[in-house]
Amino acid sequence: MAPHPKRLIVTIDGPAGTGKSAVSGLLADRLGVQCLDTGAMYRSVALLAIRAEADPGDAESLLRLIDRHDIGFDWTQRPPVATIDGSPVEASIRDAEVGRVVSIVAAVPAVRAALVEAQRCIAAERLQLVSEGRDQGSVVFPDAEVRFFLTADPGVRVGRRVMQLQQAGREVDPQAVRAEIDTRDAIDSSRSVGPLMCPEGAIEIDTSALTLDEVVDRLEQEVRSTVADRVRPSC
Repeated sequence: MAPHPKRLIVTIDGPAGTGKSAVSGLLADRLGVQCLDTGAMYRSVALLAIRAEADPGDAESLLRLIDRHDIGFDWTQRPPVATIDGSPVEASIRDAEVGRVVSIVAAVPAVRAALVEAQRCIAAERLQLVSEGRDQGSVVFPDAEVRFFLTADPGVRVGRRVMQLQQAGREVDPQAVRAEIDTRDAIDSSRSVGPLMCPEGAIEIDTSALTLDEVVDRLEQEVRSTVADRVRPSC
């Protein structure tokens, strides 16, 4: 079946600390579309596992939790706020404990299959999205109108993550942050289903030496040059 003529899916993939979340939200605002944070969905499953004291690597337990709970977003907010059973969980899913287990949860093939299907359903309903994660352009939306892959120097990525946590009022050990990022990279890149990778044909951008606005400018330019007829005119 041919895509809807008004469909616009822009995917932004990349490892932690490359600026995906901030860039995706700003780009969505500039284009006048919604932003889908797929990582929040995996974090929501991880939070459910922690609350239920379930094994984060056990597919059967995780699927039961996914079936019993409504993992979604409050689309009236910009950016959309992650919810579980209609209640906002944005703050809870960013906790360090969730961060330590989310890659284990995300490496479970059955969980990925369930959430990939959920993400495609969201796109079918919303039609126009900037969707960010680690497998959006390679697995979930390989036919997206525009696909990006962000990278950055490891030291820069750690510095950005430390700053993000400090701005949230949390005590931070930079070495622990580096270890967490290294571990997550290893798990994300080696998992059997939906591994972190630069999708073939995606536009790769190294954000190390770029400001946030410079990255968004570059992405916006690429999108508008490709699908100008589907996005809000620039100001």
